[in-house]
Amino acid sequence: MTLLMSVGLGSVSAMEQRLSLVTLGVTDLARAKAFYEALGWQPHPGDDDVVFFQAGGFVLALWGRGELAEDSSVTDSGGWGGITLAQNVRSPAEVDSVLSQAHAAGARIGRSGAETFWGGYSGVFVDPDGHPWEIAHNPFWTITEDGRTLLATNQGQPAP
Repeated sequence: MTLLMSVGLGSVSAMEQRLSLVTLGVTDLARAKAFYEALGWQPHPGDDDVVFFQAGGFVLALWGRGELAEDSSVTDSGGWGGITLAQNVRSPAEVDSVLSQAHAAGARIGRSGAETFWGGYSGVFVDPDGHPWEIAHNPFWTITEDGRTLLATNQGQPAP
């Protein structure tokens, strides 16, 4: 079903419910790139001013914090931006493994892996630019072979 909204003289489809790109503002692009490469991420070849990583069905970008703020029409107050990135993994052991890899690459561990109040297991690392990443195992969700995260239906089955 396509929802149509009236805009001016014509109509357009509603915004699709998906995310294409997350851009992290960084203070040192080379350091940030090296950090993510140390986690095993492969940058897309190309531009020297921004680094792109294919991350499943979306793209993670690293760009200078000042340039990103200007381009996004915001003032950079230098503080936490109210966003935490997350990666869901297939087991509690994988949570601990990713946290260890991040620590070895230079991340600060904000919260070690532990059982959660909602029945899962998670921990948090903070990258060198202060971006928090929650690494979580949610036994109620499905991680597909290609890395997609599927929400459970009300009956506990993976959502389509």
